[in-house]
Amino acid sequence: MEVLKIIVLAIVQGLTEFLPISSDGHLVVANALLEAFGSPPAKDLMEVTIALHMGTLAAVLWHYRREIVRLLGADRNVIPLILVGSIPAAIVGLTIKKGPWEDWIQHHVLENVLIAGLMFPVTAAFLIYGSRRLSGTTDYPQANWKQSLLIGLAQAFAILPGASRSGSTIPTALGLGFTPLAATSFSFLMSIPAVAGAGLLELLDVMKAGTTSTPLPTLLLGFAVSFVVGLGALRLLVKFVQRGKLSLFAWYLIPLGVAVVVWQLGK
Repeated sequence: MEVLKIIVLAIVQGLTEFLPISSDGHLVVANALLEAFGSPPAKDLMEVTIALHMGTLAAVLWHYRREIVRLLGADRNVIPLILVGSIPAAIVGLTIKKGPWEDWIQHHVLENVLIAGLMFPVTAAFLIYGSRRLSGTTDYPQANWKQSLLIGLAQAFAILPGASRSGSTIPTALGLGFTPLAATSFSFLMSIPAVAGAGLLELLDVMKAGTTSTPLPTLLLGFAVSFVVGLGALRLLVKFVQRGKLSLFAWYLIPLGVAVVVWQLGK
């Protein structure tokens, strides 16, 4: 993949991984738009996606480094809750990866532009709901198994393109009585094993297939851009959640979803 294209996708990934508007959905749509404007199809989109996701994962690790250190001490009771919450996404991911339908799901579901368009308004509904549930008092170290599992189910739903992980998990946590800051922190702490595990599985597939068609320096550039942009977007999201402004993103996603669906159905 050429340098300009990976920079564009890295910026899209960095912004949309943390802002509750679906990074995978935007990557799918952005890639389709680039192709529509004459760019050749990206045959190596998976390896590029891995590099970009690892960049935003690094941003999470850096931003929440103090919370991660506390998980090894005072907040160690949170580790089992994170693991429980990670189970639904792990089951869905492994079912897809180990099933005979992996290629079909990858090309017809996970990279489907129409599905992304349909899911954008669903994410908007989550955000509108979450923006009305800001009076919780629970900090994430006080969470229970049921709350963790429900948030984990929301995370598993976000495997669909257009369904935002943060846009599903944060409103769910708010609905379960978490404070805005706790909902955001728990959402992203829970994302660490999910994103790292998915990235590892995909990396093993790429390595098994042989050398990649994208040069390593280009992949590293994508990693760096998604890290820097993602770190800024994550800090911005925390402020939006604390101020009860999640619904603002909904009014972007609804017309976007309509536009993408009309575009795809009109082809």
